[in-house]
Amino acid sequence: MSFLARVAGWFLDPAHWQGSNGVPTRLEEHVLMSLAATAAAAAVALPVGVWLGHTGRGGLWAINVSNVGRAIPSFALLVLLLLVLGLGAAPAFVTLLALAIPPMVTNAYVGIRGVDRGLVDAARGLGMPDHLVLLRVELPNAVPVLMAGVRTAGVQVVATATLAALVAWGGLGRYIVDGLSQLDYVQVFAGAVLVAALAGATELTLAALQRALTPAGLRRSRRASRPRRGRDRPAGAETAR
Repeated sequence: MSFLARVAGWFLDPAHWQGSNGVPTRLEEHVLMSLAATAAAAAVALPVGVWLGHTGRGGLWAINVSNVGRAIPSFALLVLLLLVLGLGAAPAFVTLLALAIPPMVTNAYVGIRGVDRGLVDAARGLGMPDHLVLLRVELPNAVPVLMAGVRTAGVQVVATATLAALVAWGGLGRYIVDGLSQLDYVQVFAGAVLVAALAGATELTLAALQRALTPAGLRRSRRASRPRRGRDRPAGAETAR
């Protein structure tokens, strides 16, 4: 029997879809851990990035700190936190939180600062209060860039949550860690497929959320700005026959 046929057999085995080690249970653990870490990171990072972008203060500091955070390997941080916090969910959660914060801070800051200053000045010139300038002008126009940071962080968290199995936590990473310890490479491959599928589903879900949150007028303007095939030829150009 070929390796891929054995993998298909693993997925078709009812024993792998029930119980505390079944796919639904491990998937639920993985999703809850990833969702909690991403939501907590957004609650911390987005207000900071938006405020820094709105005020224009501390931007260089925020970007540098975010870059330093990205440079720390997640595995190394997980090991350090394991020594401090012990086994369980705590070191995994803090590691994922530290992974998700930098891209959210950076994109929130860049998104707010990238809003056309003419729009901001016009809103202020009309007497709009500062907080309404942020809520009605800057944030709606910054949504695509801001949500791109959330998408990046969310997918990274889902992929990296696999490491939680190394600190005696659950999730889909258990299939990979347990499979390696037992030299069961079919289980390792099945676990990797499940993690990849979940990461892909996360990307598609957050992309749909980004589109839903982007104002309709901004979406239309972006579509209108895209060159259409055959429409933008120079005057006098002829179609080759």
